[in-house]
Amino acid sequence: MKLRASEIVTLDGVMEASNQWFFQFMDPEYEKDIKSALRETDAFLFGRKTYLEMTPWAERTGEMADRFNTLPKYVVSTTLSEVTWNNSHIISENIVEEVAKLKAQPGGYLLINGSADLVRLLTQHDLIDEYYLSVAPLVLGKGKRLFQEGDQARLRPIGSKVYTSGIVRLGFETVKQGKSV
Repeated sequence: MKLRASEIVTLDGVMEASNQWFFQFMDPEYEKDIKSALRETDAFLFGRKTYLEMTPWAERTGEMADRFNTLPKYVVSTTLSEVTWNNSHIISENIVEEVAKLKAQPGGYLLINGSADLVRLLTQHDLIDEYYLSVAPLVLGKGKRLFQEGDQARLRPIGSKVYTSGIVRLGFETVKQGKSV
């Protein structure tokens, strides 16, 4: 499987509390593209906080909810002792090695949403294959950012799309050691 990080950020890179500022920019075309990306997904990877924020999907129905509720969910956490959302599994140690094992399985995409600390860890170990950033036309000036000072990754653009609501969706693939840009 390929590991795809799909993140919602502001123009200044803030991703914190996107549920409080992002939905004003949703439009039907963007939602259609997100559903299409979910159809390519074979499993989800979450940090603890994002997983807990996502668990209300267990009570929802519809195409997106069906994907969230049926696909395997891997939760990276050293504090959770159990997970009750259907088909969820905890990764509590050897995170980098366990994620590498998941990637070695056949399939389409292992999708990570949110989970900034986990994204940074996996970026440091060159495990993320693709980054999709949905950039909202908004500057917040403060809040947790996807990347912090010192984070590094070499990327190649693989697509972009501008939505009528102002969202710009940018796709990048990781340039692995030995590949040229």
